[in-house]
Amino acid sequence: MPLSNNVIGCINFISVLLSIPVIGAGIWLTTGAVNSCVKLLQWPVIILGILILLVGLAGFIGGFWRITWLLVVYLIAMLALIVLLGILVGFIYMVTIKGGSGHPEPSRAYLEYSLQDFSGYLRRRVQRSYKWDRIRTCLSTTTICSELNQTFSTALDFFNAHLTPIQSGCCKPPTKCGFTFVNPTYWISPIDMSADMDCLQWSNDQNALCYACDSCKAGLLANLKVDWLKADLFLLLALIGLIIVYIIGCCAFRNAKTEDIFRKYRQGYT
Repeated sequence: MPLSNNVIGCINFISVLLSIPVIGAGIWLTTGAVNSCVKLLQWPVIILGILILLVGLAGFIGGFWRITWLLVVYLIAMLALIVLLGILVGFIYMVTIKGGSGHPEPSRAYLEYSLQDFSGYLRRRVQRSYKWDRIRTCLSTTTICSELNQTFSTALDFFNAHLTPIQSGCCKPPTKCGFTFVNPTYWISPIDMSADMDCLQWSNDQNALCYACDSCKAGLLANLKVDWLKADLFLLLALIGLIIVYIIGCCAFRNAKTEDIFRKYRQGYT
């Protein structure tokens, strides 16, 4: 077996290994209370990772067993998958790069979040009522908010807490509403209620709280943004690795074909 075929097989096995961080990123995006309630990115990433795994296996088999047509299929399919992965990496970056870092409030350690700080794509994922109704129903079954009552017993402790974005947006009324703290999920409304819709949406019902508020949607998107950017980093590293592997694989394939041509040429003169 020519050396180049061995190289092709080994290189293509590396592409199989590089599918693992892609699949892992997709599986990681299914974990946690927020990601389990919002299924936007998980399955596209997992499916893409599985396709890279299958195509890499095809290239590995074609390289070691010198199946030329399988190697050609591998090179074409892997190029298409690399392009798709590159598009996905760029898309995630573009929809998460805008804002969403939160706004400080006086005498508060936690931040407040605004829906307008996020990209139009992310906003549309939560602004449609039929989608948000499903998401908030899911959120209300988690312990995201109830666990705050076990952690903070005084207003001072709560105001000095570094809440997650979704806890800040969904588990309490916005600070601008001027509610009085009783416990993290129970607040007394002021006499002069603000006309802000989020202030009117707040409820001390533990199954409602601020799940209908825009601040809750913003907090959820802020959590998603952090998770998506982490996943995007793994996808970017996998993309760089696949590009390098693909270039080396193409060179090895060309060398293997050249070796075959010279071998047939020499055999013609013996």
